[in-house]
Amino acid sequence: MEGTTKLPIRTPMLVAAYLALALIWGSSFLFIKVAVGGMSPAQVVLGRLLLGAITLCALMMITRRKWPREPKLWGHLSIVALFACVVPFLLFSWASQFLPSGVSSILNATTPITTLAVSALMLPAERLNRIQILGVFVGAIGVVVVVGPWDVLGDPLFASSLPAQLACLVATTCYGIAFSYLRRFVVGANGHDAVTVSAVQISIAAAMMLLIAPFAATTPLALNLPIVLSMIGLGAVGTGIAYIWFTVIVGSWGSTAASSVTYLTPLVGVILGILVLAETLHWNQPVGGIAIVLGILVSQSKGTAKRKRPRHPVNQVTGPQRTAEGSDDQSRVSRR
Repeated sequence: MEGTTKLPIRTPMLVAAYLALALIWGSSFLFIKVAVGGMSPAQVVLGRLLLGAITLCALMMITRRKWPREPKLWGHLSIVALFACVVPFLLFSWASQFLPSGVSSILNATTPITTLAVSALMLPAERLNRIQILGVFVGAIGVVVVVGPWDVLGDPLFASSLPAQLACLVATTCYGIAFSYLRRFVVGANGHDAVTVSAVQISIAAAMMLLIAPFAATTPLALNLPIVLSMIGLGAVGTGIAYIWFTVIVGSWGSTAASSVTYLTPLVGVILGILVLAETLHWNQPVGGIAIVLGILVSQSKGTAKRKRPRHPVNQVTGPQRTAEGSDDQSRVSRR
């Protein structure tokens, strides 16, 4: 069964996964808002990771995939789980208690910028050129316009929430480290597909959170149907299935381009607010939306990023493969 997923993924499928990811992660703000009505932030993080792990483990069983046995891969994915899930999830959940939602959206959308900075050090072969970097910052400006920070600057919480703002920036820096690390040491460096990689990563993150839970997730629960449904959406879909898509996108587009999906999440939040909560559409929202889309298109333009050709071709799903030249070289050595 595992071999059936190791086919090259076409660009339209990647675009569809990218948009679906934006929709799911954009909806997570709504899910979290509902969930914290009966759960503490730590309990929300624990719940989403457990539900995500259960979903991915069930998928592994249904499709009869084999769990990796390489200790090195588990070590790499432990680092990714810590920086992509446990630490940022906890920081954002804690900060949400002190920050206006608009400020949280702006700070979360700095992820492509932090990823750009980290990948410049960790992935020198995938540095963006000036046009692509411009696209990243145009997208960031679009996010600011969509959210409309002028509406929250006068909020008393804004001036008194500097520690929470710093926590969000640390969280997005963790994302930048995790995405770049995933691209360099995991994606394309082994023979396991995105489902297997995501299952290991989220399972490790859930195990880490279980160790923290006795100290941070002990308050009484007050569950109802909306909270349960929100947690299923946040965990099974947003932390389970979504990470499969994200892993594939990182392998195909690179860490910075993949992280630009966070530019769309505030836009999705605005659209859901209008459709679900009957909120009013303001002039800045469509204007900022256009800037976001333009920034994403420019940052992902083809043929502008300088990438070194690897000595051995790497399939982003199946891992490294031997070249004919390499096979000939090895055969000549064996004959000697």
